[in-house]
Amino acid sequence: MAPGNTSFVTEFFLMGLTDLPDLQLPLFCLFLVMYVITVLGNLCLITLILLNSHLHNPMYFFLFNLSFIDLCYSSVFTPKMLINFTSKENILSYLGCMTQLFFLCGFGISECYVLTSMAYDRYVAICNPLLYNVVMSPKVCCILMLGSYLMAFSGAMAHTGCMLRLTFCDANTINHYLCDILPLLQLSCSSTYVNELVVFIVAGINVIVPTFTIFVSYGFILSSILHMSSSEGRSKAFITCSSHIIAISLFFGSAAFMYLKPSSAGSMDEGKISSVFYTNVVPMMNPFIYSLRNRDIKLAVRKTLSRTPF
Repeated sequence: MAPGNTSFVTEFFLMGLTDLPDLQLPLFCLFLVMYVITVLGNLCLITLILLNSHLHNPMYFFLFNLSFIDLCYSSVFTPKMLINFTSKENILSYLGCMTQLFFLCGFGISECYVLTSMAYDRYVAICNPLLYNVVMSPKVCCILMLGSYLMAFSGAMAHTGCMLRLTFCDANTINHYLCDILPLLQLSCSSTYVNELVVFIVAGINVIVPTFTIFVSYGFILSSILHMSSSEGRSKAFITCSSHIIAISLFFGSAAFMYLKPSSAGSMDEGKISSVFYTNVVPMMNPFIYSLRNRDIKLAVRKTLSRTPF
């Protein structure tokens, strides 16, 4: 084996979701429809927020960023995934794999922090409504988002930088439909101790901080709701928070199932199914979760359509 950080592998083969030929076309159609819905749904939500001034507040500022992240996140790997369903050889170059890993980690971690910022925003809105405009000022919102992106892409650089130092010899078949950390570590013919340590530290920070903040925020929110004298106020607060709780549960639940299990071959096959939820289903569902029961979004749709010439 050559010394240094030289990698003998110049390209990787992606196993995909399944190797059964009869399932390739149905899966292609399914994920194509999901991707189209994801792109259109998130673009529509971004457009509505930009065009309607009554949506220019902290809640929709975070939702705008969430839609932008979901749009970018799904676009990192879904086009390649669709090509692989129709191709006999699912090949991805070494550089392409590392690039995909970087943006996968970056947008994935940033979604964690945006969901956390949204939980904090709901806490301030429900528990301290009189101070809401002061606490959630435009400056504070921008700082929260900047911090989210800095934490996300610092973590992505740490993961990708450590992956670049590994040597890949003969094994180059990734048991996944994308270049993710755990299946790549299984292929390395050099020590992965540093990578595993970085995964433990970075994942620990990016799981503990958002999870703790979300639990504390919703603990205070629940206490505040239970002390409300008006049943209408309680109902409105529950409706406001329910969308966010559903989005958090889907994203964190499916991601935890993938990354908090031992990385054996069997668990990796199960993890591929789980990862479909946080990489494909969640970005598709978020626009619907946040808009179907949202009066502000419905009003924005009516205003936008009334201004559109036909």
